[in-house]
Amino acid sequence: MTARAWDGDAYHRVSGPMEAMAMPVLDRLSLRGDETIVDAGCGSGRVTRHLVERVPRGRVIGFDSSEAMTETARTNLGDDADVIVGDLLEIDLRVLGRDDPVDAVFSTGTFHHVLDHDRLFVRLAGVLAAGGQLVAQCGAEGNISNVLAAAADVATDPQFADAVLGGRKATYETPEATKLRLVAAGFTDVRCWTEPNTVTPDDAVAYLETIVLGGEAQRLGPELGRAFVEAVVERLAADGPPSVDYVRLNIDARRG
Repeated sequence: MTARAWDGDAYHRVSGPMEAMAMPVLDRLSLRGDETIVDAGCGSGRVTRHLVERVPRGRVIGFDSSEAMTETARTNLGDDADVIVGDLLEIDLRVLGRDDPVDAVFSTGTFHHVLDHDRLFVRLAGVLAAGGQLVAQCGAEGNISNVLAAAADVATDPQFADAVLGGRKATYETPEATKLRLVAAGFTDVRCWTEPNTVTPDDAVAYLETIVLGGEAQRLGPELGRAFVEAVVERLAADGPPSVDYVRLNIDARRG
């Protein structure tokens, strides 16, 4: 199955709810203001901008696997942050000419897109200094279940069958399994927990087409993909304003 392509500019326009979910996670970072922080999965740079403001004497490194996202992030951040395109499973900061470990890794809305969490946490531990912080939030077990149920229902229509061809490439984990992986990767003071967060987007079609169901829509093509998303939104609207029932996995840990 071909990996989905992201539209950095479209994501930046509609990702206000993702930014809002990130703010309490950002507040969990313990900062003096001179740290070097990796934003693991920086997207279009909306949340990265807030990180930059928190470390006026430090440096932020945005890291994302999407070339389109990093291009948008570079435009939005300018010289205020370094932005790298690459795979988190192969994260290497030497491309910036630095061998020193960083003080913190921060991430929101990204880790569930990475299929190998064992390797992910080992790689993140490898860029962190001893005692460095890992503060993150991603999709947990049960994430967006209402949208996935509606999408599966719509996909029973033969014209939309390709939307779910091959399934979703996502890893929605439990706190218990995640804690075990973090400890095995060398992290200490590990806390993992879930929380629900229901989002009602201003423009549900644009939000789902760009973020939540982007892969499904792309497999169908522009016209059929839009029709598919509109049909999903129609089903979600049967019980009120169409919403997305997020379940978020929170991670706080330190590199041992």
